[in-house]
Amino acid sequence: MDAAELRRAYDQVLAEVDAGGFGPPPEGQLSAEQIVAHLAANDELMSEATEAVLAGSPFAYYDLDTIHRPQLDALVSECGGLDGLATLLRATSQKLCALADRLGPAAETPVETVLREGFDLDVDDSLPWGRALDLHIRVHLPLHLTQLRSLRRQPHPA
Repeated sequence: MDAAELRRAYDQVLAEVDAGGFGPPPEGQLSAEQIVAHLAANDELMSEATEAVLAGSPFAYYDLDTIHRPQLDALVSECGGLDGLATLLRATSQKLCALADRLGPAAETPVETVLREGFDLDVDDSLPWGRALDLHIRVHLPLHLTQLRSLRRQPHPA
């Protein structure tokens, strides 16, 4: 698990969020605001897991993407929209990156992990926590980056 890679992955997501210009999502999909709220909420869960690993405490991590839409909507409302969510995501991602920097050999600590991202990722197993963070870098963040890019309004042809 490379904390510098984690930072780069977040930089890409945040640059996309800052670019704005998102349209409405297709039926049944998350909006840009809901995606950013999901990432911030997920960062908080991953930070809790990382803190537990660093403290030597047992922990289980569950990323339940679309089950908690009412909570995502509440977070969107609480933050006042995309700008507030971007500020929150900056804070949550910085905290997670700082904690990841401290992991060292503790990255090998097994954590009961449940990750589901459509057909791209389905994990329900004990993983070394560094591996779970690596999946976050290589699968989870890029998937949501792609979702954000797909929501960008396309210019209308003249």
